[in-house]
Amino acid sequence: MKTVYERSGGKETATYLETIAFYKELDKRYLSVRMEEIGPTDSYYPLHVVYYCADGNVNPDKWKAKGKTILLINNGIHPGEPDGVDACMMLLRDAAMGNIVIPDNMALAVIPVFNIGGALNRGRPSRANQNGPEAYGFRGNSQHLDLNRDFIKLDAKETRSLVKLFHRLDPDIFIDNHVSDGADYQHIMTLLETQHNKLGGETGKLQHETIIPEVYSDMKERGYDLVPYVNDFDNTPDKGFREFYDYPRFSSGFAALFQTLAFVPETHMWKPYKQRVESTYALMLSFIKTASEHAKDIRDARHLDRDEILKRKTFTIDWKVDTSKHSEITFKGYEAVHKPSEVSGQDRLYYDRSKPYTRRIPLFDHFVTTKKVDAPKAYIIPRGFTEAIKRLKWNGVEMQEVEDDTVMKLTVYRIDKYDTMPHPYERHYMHRAVAVHAEKEKVQLYKGDYIIPTSQQAKRYLVEVLEPMAPDALFAWNFFDGILQQKEYYSDYIFEDMAAKMLKKDEKLRKLFEAEKKRNKGFSANGRAQLDFIYRHSKYMEPEYMRYPVFRME
Repeated sequence: MKTVYERSGGKETATYLETIAFYKELDKRYLSVRMEEIGPTDSYYPLHVVYYCADGNVNPDKWKAKGKTILLINNGIHPGEPDGVDACMMLLRDAAMGNIVIPDNMALAVIPVFNIGGALNRGRPSRANQNGPEAYGFRGNSQHLDLNRDFIKLDAKETRSLVKLFHRLDPDIFIDNHVSDGADYQHIMTLLETQHNKLGGETGKLQHETIIPEVYSDMKERGYDLVPYVNDFDNTPDKGFREFYDYPRFSSGFAALFQTLAFVPETHMWKPYKQRVESTYALMLSFIKTASEHAKDIRDARHLDRDEILKRKTFTIDWKVDTSKHSEITFKGYEAVHKPSEVSGQDRLYYDRSKPYTRRIPLFDHFVTTKKVDAPKAYIIPRGFTEAIKRLKWNGVEMQEVEDDTVMKLTVYRIDKYDTMPHPYERHYMHRAVAVHAEKEKVQLYKGDYIIPTSQQAKRYLVEVLEPMAPDALFAWNFFDGILQQKEYYSDYIFEDMAAKMLKKDEKLRKLFEAEKKRNKGFSANGRAQLDFIYRHSKYMEPEYMRYPVFRME
């Protein structure tokens, strides 16, 4: 069974239909391989996964009981980056045929092509900076979404299907194969690991201090000098660079919320396609070997961290790079020079491949907390926010319905300020720089509202998507925007008399009003603003306005 890639001498990649046909034939011929449909996508076609286990145990629901270390590999999230598609076709075929040995304690689940809509949109020369293959797919899916920004908002059906599979498998390691863009250098393969401080605990330590060094060492023996993902676009990485911060919107950042070790291989876009696919194949073997050798360590680390997270009170919800610390890496680059542009006549960046170098450079790979929050005993979300509730359920969140209408005293956030991006980002106008203050209030709850205890495996996920200050919270993705618009107002000519009576009767309101006039000169000269101030501090002001509709049970 030769792949399209092999028959073309390493110049072409298989189409979506050719890929699925290849795996169907592999499934038919070998007991160690099974392909199944796992859910819908935004295209016409379903999402497939291919299971491999050397002992023929291709029922993933039994893998945990059998002590298997589970490796989930995703391919074609960006169909213009098909290196993993072709590498994994050969990998599973070679394993099934006995040409390579996958250890018995390993089980593989491979997504042949994740972004099917983008893969079908083939033949466009949209990746101007990439050296092959001859034809490839498009970055956007059938909704024109970048699926590697979709793991929290879950706008695409295929992302929902993959997330469902993720929770079903509970993979120990998740790999999402990509191709890089940006600076030029000698390395064929770069590797993004989930930011280890952010992953944290025993898993973060094991990943950064054991798994990564051993994968680097093993890849060197296979003929590849790995380097961390070069997070420095169109610049001079010889001065060093910062490690990529993988927000939960990304596949690797999402996996970290559930204590899964996650990696994003990024081959260099300007290397020949054959070299890129071969390096991806080698890296998959390296991860399989390393994971097999450290199977118990991985299992123990994940169990310890999950136990610790259940007991943990305080969680970091945002990070920044610590510029006071860095590691040193060996980087093989090309001298960056400038020369006049033939287009504009101005200086342009140019990497001189006749001047390669090898240097020790700093990698700023330590991050520190910028925002943290204490987790409540439970969150409560009104039943009306169905789109947010769906996303929690798709992630296996355990929740219970309020049985009868009731009033509870809860912690409530009031949104003090926020910024909104002026342009759409993956179909959303994201909020950022969110500031809140907390109040204790009696909240009317209704039958069917949801109580979500945090004493569950999804605890870290819950904190990072339900605390509105977190950068990838559901609030940031516009799931609660209804509360940001006032719904009821007043007529000036009627409310004038009411406001005057309130100032006479309510001493507390009168003092607040006079203090604001002294503090704000513009306010004291603005009759409309004064009337509005009284309205907002009266019983007539709607309590839901700017009240974040996810409450905390402390």
